[in-house]
Amino acid sequence: QVLLEESGGGLVQAGGSLRLSCAVSGGIPSRYIVGWFRQAPGKEREFVAAINWTGENTNYGDSVRGRFTISRDNAKSMVYLQMGSLKLEDTAVYFCAADRSAGVWVNYDYGAWGQGTQVTVSS
Repeated sequence: QVLLEESGGGLVQAGGSLRLSCAVSGGIPSRYIVGWFRQAPGKEREFVAAINWTGENTNYGDSVRGRFTISRDNAKSMVYLQMGSLKLEDTAVYFCAADRSAGVWVNYDYGAWGQGTQVTVSS
């Protein structure tokens, strides 16, 4: 069973940058698609970005495309989310998720989830 642990959240000013990390363990990283999601208070969970383990394929949500970059370090079994030009509306709990099924590119129905890390963007 794959385990996921996020880190790197915190408080940042609008316009600033932050990098989130997702440690993937307990499985074979090369078999997993890893995604980032976020959920703000009172709002539904939102897709942010996804990457296959080779890094050949990535996908982004419309609200973050061009500002966020997802990447991976296979040697360290890590997936990163580099966030730039942060806005107040980026404030949320950010989760990483993993699944072996290619269907998650479309249905976002990931089987494994981390506990989340809080990102707060201040004015």
